[in-house]
Amino acid sequence: MYKLQFKPFDKTPKYKQIVQSVITDIERGVLKREDQLPSISELSAEYYLARDTVEKAYRELRARGFIISVQGKGYYVQATDASKLKILLVFNKLSSYKKIIYYSFLNALGDRATVDLQIHHHSASLFQDIMEKSLGKYNYYVIMPHFTQDLDKADFKAILNNIPAGELVLLDKDLPDLKHPTLAVFQDFDKDIFGALEGVQDLLAKYHKLVLVLPSVGNNYPVEIAWGFRTFCAKHQKEFAIKENAMNEVLEPGTAYVVVETTDLAELIKKVRQTPYLLGREIGILSFNTSTLKELLGITVISTDFEAMGQTAAEMLLQGRREKIKNPFYTIRRGSL
Repeated sequence: MYKLQFKPFDKTPKYKQIVQSVITDIERGVLKREDQLPSISELSAEYYLARDTVEKAYRELRARGFIISVQGKGYYVQATDASKLKILLVFNKLSSYKKIIYYSFLNALGDRATVDLQIHHHSASLFQDIMEKSLGKYNYYVIMPHFTQDLDKADFKAILNNIPAGELVLLDKDLPDLKHPTLAVFQDFDKDIFGALEGVQDLLAKYHKLVLVLPSVGNNYPVEIAWGFRTFCAKHQKEFAIKENAMNEVLEPGTAYVVVETTDLAELIKKVRQTPYLLGREIGILSFNTSTLKELLGITVISTDFEAMGQTAAEMLLQGRREKIKNPFYTIRRGSL
């Protein structure tokens, strides 16, 4: 028997819940054309509903063209939109780089899916609220699982485990301890930064000290970035420091900076220009993520391939693959090191 997505204590009128449940399952492909729906009596008995409530829901569905009634036989699905997948995309935040992922994801899907976008702002409780309202209404849930807030109010891993197997896609970060195998296109933050620094070790050899400028308050950057940075410095016996920002930094020759925020990059460039030191000789700068401005300024950058992340996730989703793919990470050498 067909199972409604029905919440007895929801404030939404019960007949509206029936209507929305049937429409959603038609869109998701759970209900297909010519599938028979439960009779009014069956639904009334199963969910302890008044017959008038079920009749009102079926009348609306019939009026909107989603179902038909056949004399003496019952109600059948008439309309179907199962040719298009319904996807919920949940980002941790919006940024210029997240927009690259978003549009790459959309372009790779083409006209084979409709995508709704939500933002959880690193909040586990907001994510819980989003999923409570969305679960059961989509074919796939594509989630960026970066959570640093409200961890005492909601268990985000329990929420992710509640998403049916095969419907969850992790983006940007892998969570290997979930109970179901999932499709994932992820960054391996500590290994990525370590490998990137190893790749420019020939340029870093002239610097005796490395400084990572990584804000920890309000920016929610993965702590694994600092782990990879420390590992590299320990291996190569480099003096190192991790700073919140570059505002009060006093430049010393023989120092190279690894910078995450554009504001700190601008501050360092300004400070270099106020000294006799040359960028790429006495002072080095390596910045996260590329941009046209950084190209014009000759700044060496390291970055994940944001476009590849969105495209790979969409292609794997369409192919029904449940693999874990580490996203490409690359370096562009310029004059700042």
